[in-house]
Amino acid sequence: MATTTAAPRPRPRRIPDALDAIKQEPFVRRSPSAVAHQVGEVSSIRRSLYDLEVQQAKVRQHYEDELRRLRLELAALRHAAPPQGIPGFQPVPDADKRPKPERETSPHDVEALYPPRPHPSDYQLPPINTSSFPDELTVPPDFRKDGSDWFAVFNPRIKRSLDISLVHNLPHASVVCCVQFSLDGKYLATGCNRTAQIYDVKSGAKICVLADETAGKSGDLYIRSVRFSPDGKLLATGAEDRQIRIWDIAKKRIRNIFSGHTQEIYSLDFSLDGRFIISGSGDKTARVWDMHDESVKVLTISDTDSLNNDAGVTSVAISPSGALVAAGSLDTIVRIWDVKTGALVERLRGHRDSVYSVAFTPDGRGLVSGSLDKTLKYWDVAALAARKEEKKLADKGASVCTMDFVGHKVGRMCIFLTSVDGGQDYVLSVAVSHDGQWVVSGSKDRCVQFWDIRNATLQFVLQGHKNSGTLRCVALSLHYTNMRVVISLDVNPIGNMLATGSGDSLARICKWLQNSHSVSDI
Repeated sequence: MATTTAAPRPRPRRIPDALDAIKQEPFVRRSPSAVAHQVGEVSSIRRSLYDLEVQQAKVRQHYEDELRRLRLELAALRHAAPPQGIPGFQPVPDADKRPKPERETSPHDVEALYPPRPHPSDYQLPPINTSSFPDELTVPPDFRKDGSDWFAVFNPRIKRSLDISLVHNLPHASVVCCVQFSLDGKYLATGCNRTAQIYDVKSGAKICVLADETAGKSGDLYIRSVRFSPDGKLLATGAEDRQIRIWDIAKKRIRNIFSGHTQEIYSLDFSLDGRFIISGSGDKTARVWDMHDESVKVLTISDTDSLNNDAGVTSVAISPSGALVAAGSLDTIVRIWDVKTGALVERLRGHRDSVYSVAFTPDGRGLVSGSLDKTLKYWDVAALAARKEEKKLADKGASVCTMDFVGHKVGRMCIFLTSVDGGQDYVLSVAVSHDGQWVVSGSKDRCVQFWDIRNATLQFVLQGHKNSGTLRCVALSLHYTNMRVVISLDVNPIGNMLATGSGDSLARICKWLQNSHSVSDI
């Protein structure tokens, strides 16, 4: 039987022959107009995909916000009465003598870590002018910076003069409620459940943990505010148990305890000379504590014409001169008192929802406030320093006098620093850089925004990627869960550094650079 010999395989072509064969393929002989048409189709498809991604992100965000709202409403229906001691509800007689009920929320429920949002009626204030910020997917490549799992979007409508880089991630065992740099810029203090912690800014190492072992062990005890004394030797902490603890950092011991507030303490601030510490509480008071003789001056909100009956204090700040105390309140008003006399010298009305954060500018001539109405405002308060005689008038009739001054009669101006979009971006924290040039804000939509204080121009927004590919605003980076609310932030007094505390149990330190500096120098 004859056998068939297989035909020999053709030897592989040499590379030049292969290239010649490829050149003869039909697709390379298409006309330039056909190629241009195909390129246009690909670009159109790509744009469509980008648009779909943006729409998907917006729909998902709306769904998550609606789901959270429904869950909160369901939880409210399950309970006949709200828990005692929470701002937003009128206190009952002898409330302090009653045992404090257990918390209804888990340690990671960020909604329980700041005062509840009231629902004021329409105040019929003039509409706020808003300006749009370009979508992160459509900005030119030079106006976007990507990290390993974060990115920043810079405003392409202005010349880019800033850069930003993540320096440290500082993990905690619970939600980080507050952060603050020491005055020399070397250390960062954070507050979480039951402990305050101090980190070395340069290395990111934890160097100190402060915990009151005598406090009850049951339930949570979140540290809502931390403040270094100007000399850096003391750290003040305000907690849910309504006490202010003054810690000797070197000895890790409590030096003083200030008691008197009847509801939770939300904010603290030291005067620059270290003489006074200011506290703000949901009990509608700000208090001025004297570190020398431990005396206290109570600044009570007792206005009869407030737009909202609840005037719990959410944030306090003392002016650089130590002469004025500003307090943001749930009733939408920012109040300013004279420290020496305790007189209410001004009320700043303009926000349409609760004010959650206030900060003086370094020169004391301006005040920045952040609100649940999704805006920041810059108030010119320089004229208050010249009102020595008018303070007596304010003592006698604060409501009438302050209503007159709100009408821009002393050169006061209010600049609207609008938010990025119309989402759930309630402003929870604000800080002013120590050169007085920048305002930084943190919000419930997990964004950190960087503003030029001179013209209220948004410079950039820090955002992050999620594993699913959808886009989310985050605090500097990495906040992957729905607890990514930016609860607190602070700006380093020495270097161009920013710290944030968030609901994902992380504190972060970032550094921004300007003009000729390079990120590689970080």
